[in-house]
Amino acid sequence: MALTIRPINPRRDDFVAEVTGLDIAAGVSPQLAAEIEDAMDRYAVLVLPDQRIDDDQQYAFSTNFGPMETATGDIAQQADRRLSMDINDISNLDRNGKVLPRDDRRRLFGLGNMLWHTDSSFKPTPSKYSLLSARVIPEEGGNTEFADMRAAWDALDPKTQAECLDLVAEHSQLYSRGSLGFDQFTDEERAKWQPVPQRLVRRHPRTGRLNLYVASHAGAIRGWPVPEARMFLKDLTEHATQREFVYAHRWRPHDLVMWDNRVVMHRARRYDHTKQRDMHRTTVADSAPTLEQAR
Repeated sequence: MALTIRPINPRRDDFVAEVTGLDIAAGVSPQLAAEIEDAMDRYAVLVLPDQRIDDDQQYAFSTNFGPMETATGDIAQQADRRLSMDINDISNLDRNGKVLPRDDRRRLFGLGNMLWHTDSSFKPTPSKYSLLSARVIPEEGGNTEFADMRAAWDALDPKTQAECLDLVAEHSQLYSRGSLGFDQFTDEERAKWQPVPQRLVRRHPRTGRLNLYVASHAGAIRGWPVPEARMFLKDLTEHATQREFVYAHRWRPHDLVMWDNRVVMHRARRYDHTKQRDMHRTTVADSAPTLEQAR
């Protein structure tokens, strides 16, 4: 079967596409991987339905797109992990497959995924792509929304664009979780998630397009008073998440969705916390810290 890529976003035909004619479990040739990366450059989010894969197959597919991250962004202790360090456990399950209690520290930390964010912007070298596989999903809720930060940049007025161009924000999970009232961090976690600098405006290395790079992890702007910085970041996030820039994905079992964290923000939506939601994410690292990349 030939590879087919078709836009599926009713609002715009250049943001989000569905890819069929691909069997990730069987492996992907370099030519097919190059076609997928070309499609990512155009659409930023790709939905690959009915991909019945295990973690090894998902990881092998992900390596076509660059060096891989390890799962160091959560608070699960090694003894509590149910997945390898190659896989981010985006679930509400403990290591025995049981639903976490409502007040479990791991679950409360995971609620930060419902804030608008970009994966790993709290790391010195952030991520390039995320690939999220739906293994078990609740019958209702739990959608993932994606915001196109390229279109959001294009829609800013020239004065605000000029103000943003040279700004450097500081990102940390201490900011994002703190905004929810979660401050139960150990000294080790506070040291691990010290704020890191990221450009507020990025240029895509292949397309040359500019885009905003904001997230709930961003809690400061270098050289600005904190209240003013947070207000400005809040305004930019509200602008970027207007409905015209957003696509909501309703998950089906065995969907694999991949997106470009350099140009997309996303968030999970609420669902019945007593129901299983088991999602496995692999993450491709970017090439360098954003301050070392072309302006």
